[in-house]
Amino acid sequence: MARRGPATFPGPDREARLQVPGGRIYARINGDLDAAVAGAGPPPIVMVHGGPGGTHSGFLDALALSDERAVILYDQLDSGLSDHPMDPANWTVGRFVDELEAVRQALKIPRWHVLGHSWGGTVALEYGARRSPALASLTLASPLVSTRSWIADANLLRGDLPPDVQAQLARCETAAPPPSDKALSAACDAATNAFYAAFLTREPPSAAHRAYRPAGDKGFNPVLYKTMWGATEFSATGTLKGYDGEPLLDRLDGPRTLFMVGQYDEARPATTIAFSRRARGSELAVVPGAGHATFTDRPEETVAVLRQWLRRMDAAR
Repeated sequence: MARRGPATFPGPDREARLQVPGGRIYARINGDLDAAVAGAGPPPIVMVHGGPGGTHSGFLDALALSDERAVILYDQLDSGLSDHPMDPANWTVGRFVDELEAVRQALKIPRWHVLGHSWGGTVALEYGARRSPALASLTLASPLVSTRSWIADANLLRGDLPPDVQAQLARCETAAPPPSDKALSAACDAATNAFYAAFLTREPPSAAHRAYRPAGDKGFNPVLYKTMWGATEFSATGTLKGYDGEPLLDRLDGPRTLFMVGQYDEARPATTIAFSRRARGSELAVVPGAGHATFTDRPEETVAVLRQWLRRMDAAR
């Protein structure tokens, strides 16, 4: 079943540049945020993108939720439409968590739902462990909970690739191909892309995604990604190499926590199930047919899971 989703995405109902530690970030809002701030509508949902270095564009399909509540998408510092001071002192887990809270304070939101995807799941996990009274619910979507578990999953998944692809990946990791060896570079790229096609993004971008190019958008930041993570999804050499958020799972408000992954996710469902069990009372949803990019691989199914979850969390308040 091919991905579906809208033919076009709506423009923002509101845009803002918000002051956060280190600079200003871009945020776009769809739906009635004023009602939520006044306590007359359901809490909004804010979505924390992956990377590090990604942008809010991966969440565009979730704008469908704005028919019921405000949806807040933002670009983290040094990504997309936000400021790019390019100061590595800003590239810490704690500052990105403080950045999320700064968004809430700048928009004067008394209570909100938080979703983080991939690296954004790390930020959301850390935020959830703070047990803020403003947190209505927490969704950890395909989260990076610890680098140790992420790399272990990646190694298992590489074993599912064809033998020639596995062998090529091993050759490419022995030493980076010299710039002059274009044939080897191409072979390394092809092997890496085979992993990505199986476990990261299983569907090509839709016409609506291809058409979404906000003016001034600098897009993905490869320097930030490589500095904090590494060269590929399955090789961690950056500052997150030793990250371990697993102890934080015990500090989450389990009954208000949802784990969500794709069927073929590089954040393997089996691993995520084990994480959800540590957050006692939490729930788990697996999106059929999706890889890591659940929102773009299977947008309607992913949004449906979220819609029901958010409604139940509103009712349970």
